Amino acid sequence: VRTKRFALGVIRYIGGLPQTQVGHVLGDQLRRSGTSVGANYREGKRGRSTAEFTAKLGISQFEAEGSAYW
Repeated sequence: VRTKRFALGVIRYIGGLPQTQVGHVLGDQLRRSGTSVGANYREGKRGRSTAEFTAKLGISQFEAEGSAYW
């Protein structure tokens, strides 16, 4: 629920960016990283092993950091 709320917030935020080339580039990058946080978390929860779970959560954290950057 939390990661989905985060992704929806990112999407709403992107909708308010200026309709310029820079706005589109930054918005696209933020959209990709912001929405993949939840997707990777979900994949990790469905993982077949603890190692797979840990790896996917690491990717999710990486994408969250990327979102904060953009």
